[in-house]
Amino acid sequence: MSINAFFAVVSLVSIFGSLAMADEVKRVSVNGYEIAYVEAGQGEPVIFVHGGLQDYRMWSEQLPKFAARYRAIAYSRRNNYPNERSPDGMPDGAADVHAEDLAALVRALGYSKARIVAHSSGAHAVLFFAATHPDMVVSLALNEPPAVGLLNGTPDGADILREFGRRLAAGREALKAGDVQRGIPLFVDGVGGPGNYERRSEADKKMNFDNVASYLADATTKRPRAAFTCDMAKMITAPTLVSNGERSPRFFHRIVDQLEVCLPKSERVVIPASSHTVSSENPIAYDQAVLSFMEKN
Repeated sequence: MSINAFFAVVSLVSIFGSLAMADEVKRVSVNGYEIAYVEAGQGEPVIFVHGGLQDYRMWSEQLPKFAARYRAIAYSRRNNYPNERSPDGMPDGAADVHAEDLAALVRALGYSKARIVAHSSGAHAVLFFAATHPDMVVSLALNEPPAVGLLNGTPDGADILREFGRRLAAGREALKAGDVQRGIPLFVDGVGGPGNYERRSEADKKMNFDNVASYLADATTKRPRAAFTCDMAKMITAPTLVSNGERSPRFFHRIVDQLEVCLPKSERVVIPASSHTVSSENPIAYDQAVLSFMEKN
């Protein structure tokens, strides 16, 4: 089936796929920690990795569509809903730890390799996973990973980091003070632009608050953050689609610029009419871009 024919019937697939995965949350032990996941479809595995303030539910629109061709699996990372959560638990930004959880998850599901689709801090973790376990990857689709290590030594890197830090400062301070009701909207608007939080659905807003524990851990942790480098990116051998939202901050576009330079096999797409969370802001364009890429690779 061509990609255009696929999208001609995707609405029907979505209906049945959604019914198939509704309320079927499964659990698996990963590195001594119980991970929740949902799945739909059969065949080659595609694993979806969410970003910060999110969980497996962020991929609810994608799973039915991808399930027409693949075994589509979305899981919740350590310290995210509905897994065990604590503000003293694993920070969202611990990309190296989340990477090893992903490797263990692939094995626990009975596979030696998989396709991976990931967003934001989840995509950052996937970069570590793919660099450390290149033989476990068939292909990657990564949207705007906050891999700040790639900006080190670039001519404008320090200025871009300062600019982005200013965007996030108010939200981070509120979260450090424990003011979640104020901090989450400020943080979301800092990442996605003014008004981004208010434009989110009530379900997405609830998901953000359900996952505040990992962000509170981020705001207070003393754990050093592992840096992802260009040399690490060069170790990723799988075909990789990197994406940006058209209206996303310069910070994310520059990081993806560097990934294009460093990754051995990369393709890039900009999703129109969207900022950071492209999969929910323009799901039709995003899904078509990823499915088309996977069809070729």
